[in-house]
Amino acid sequence: MSNYTYKARASDGSLKEGVAEAKSEQDLAHLLASQGLRVVSMEGPKGKKISEFSFSFGSVSLVERMMFTKNLSVMIGAGLSLTKALGVLSEQTKNDKFKKIIKSIAEDIQKGEQLEQSMSKHKAVFSSLYVSMVKVGETAGNLKEVLSSLAVQMKKDHDITSRVKGAMMYPSIILIAMLGIGALMMTLVVPSLAKTFKDMGAELPASTQFIIGVSNFLINFWYVAILLIIIFIYSFKKILKTETGKKAFDGMILKLPIFGNLSKQLNSARFSRTFTTLINSGVPIVDALNIISATLSNWFFAESMKSAAREIQKGKQLNEVLLKYKDIYPPLVIQMIEVGEETGALTEIMSQLAEFYEEEVDNVTKNMSTIIEPVLMIFIGAGVGFFAISMITPMYSMLDSI
Repeated sequence: MSNYTYKARASDGSLKEGVAEAKSEQDLAHLLASQGLRVVSMEGPKGKKISEFSFSFGSVSLVERMMFTKNLSVMIGAGLSLTKALGVLSEQTKNDKFKKIIKSIAEDIQKGEQLEQSMSKHKAVFSSLYVSMVKVGETAGNLKEVLSSLAVQMKKDHDITSRVKGAMMYPSIILIAMLGIGALMMTLVVPSLAKTFKDMGAELPASTQFIIGVSNFLINFWYVAILLIIIFIYSFKKILKTETGKKAFDGMILKLPIFGNLSKQLNSARFSRTFTTLINSGVPIVDALNIISATLSNWFFAESMKSAAREIQKGKQLNEVLLKYKDIYPPLVIQMIEVGEETGALTEIMSQLAEFYEEEVDNVTKNMSTIIEPVLMIFIGAGVGFFAISMITPMYSMLDSI
């Protein structure tokens, strides 16, 4: 048995310090947990600190955050203090930026701050959803369970995002290859044909003159073309950061034949999954909807959540509010929410909705390359056809004049 000096936090958030005798730090953590206390840090025999920290700096991926959350939940469940668990995790991570953040959080906790307070300082890594759930877990004394739920939520989010990105890979490669071949044709093939037409004195139609003009521009002013592309990409990103630009772009996405339906299913799945996780963790429904509004990628879905939060405060039901947005929410979502509110089983039904739409997104993304391929072929065929007709027409004119 050894004496340990500890700092622990009670369920009301107050910090308590003391000395206790235990066989090991894990035994002490379990002992304090039975008293409703969560260990923040502890100091072993002879003043040996259980946790020590230092500083270090990259970008933190969703997978890294997911693994951090899952491992932190397991370590807390095993009886490790927060500071020791964070110390171990900081040593395990290979990302210098994340390592620095974890160590900074550990130091803040050592000083008496709550975990959610420290995490809220790193908004680029820990979202408002993440911080809010951690706060609930600390307050309710079920941080392990909340972190475990968060890890599941992040995995679901990662899986669904990966499917969409994977489905977009094929059309993206085809478009890039098409643009590359087009650029080579413009800079290598068209100049030779243009010289032939000029030597023969052929009369050129407007489409041929346009292609030759583009070719000359790319050859003589290629640096201007690159600069224009950079300016376009920069301006596009800037416009998307404005509310008007974001609203216009997201509205256009919702009206597209394939991507509009996918966006509705994706946002419905994310809304249902996040709502279930937050409510089951003890977050009030109004706070949950405000948090969800920051996690949804589409402007119209985010606005519907903000509106729902305001209307529910006035006494309205969630299904009543979402009826105003039936053009973006599939009818099934509103109907199932109405059933859930009437039966008092809203979270269970929302969980089923999440699983249903996650499966729908999975099915759509699996078949997306098959769906998009004919559309791509039409565009590529139209481009090749325009080029071929434009360059062959003068040749026929020259043959007729011989």
